[in-house]
Amino acid sequence: MRKGPRLGVDVGTVRVGIARSDAEGLLAVPVETLARESALASLATLVDDLQPLEVIVGLPLGLSGSATASTEDAEAFARQLAHQVSVPVRMVDERLSTVQAQAGFREAGRSSKSQRGVIDQAAAVILLQHALDSERAQGVAPGHQVDVNGSSND
Repeated sequence: MRKGPRLGVDVGTVRVGIARSDAEGLLAVPVETLARESALASLATLVDDLQPLEVIVGLPLGLSGSATASTEDAEAFARQLAHQVSVPVRMVDERLSTVQAQAGFREAGRSSKSQRGVIDQAAAVILLQHALDSERAQGVAPGHQVDVNGSSND
């Protein structure tokens, strides 16, 4: 397992949820929810401040594994982010992370309206924790690295 904190990013059309891990890469915790229109600039500042090993962006595939409009949007966001930060940006399958987060809030008795400000953070935590657990179990970095030229590595 590589040492160093990571940032997790759940990209939505209106809001972007941010999570981070501890320096050992064991536990993901929520950081904040950003407005989509200012998210790239805020993330670049966050990367400068926290100096993470990498940024993990959720790749929202359809249940069948096929690309959707959300997939293309998240990929474009990740490419833009990769141009703005000095650390690698990786994309990791995030199918059902938002659904899992919503279910957790429902079980805790929170209404949909009260979830709105934190659901994206919770989805980012689930995404990042999954990536950390995957790396720990498999011994390789999760997902694929975003190439600033638009292709992916790994």
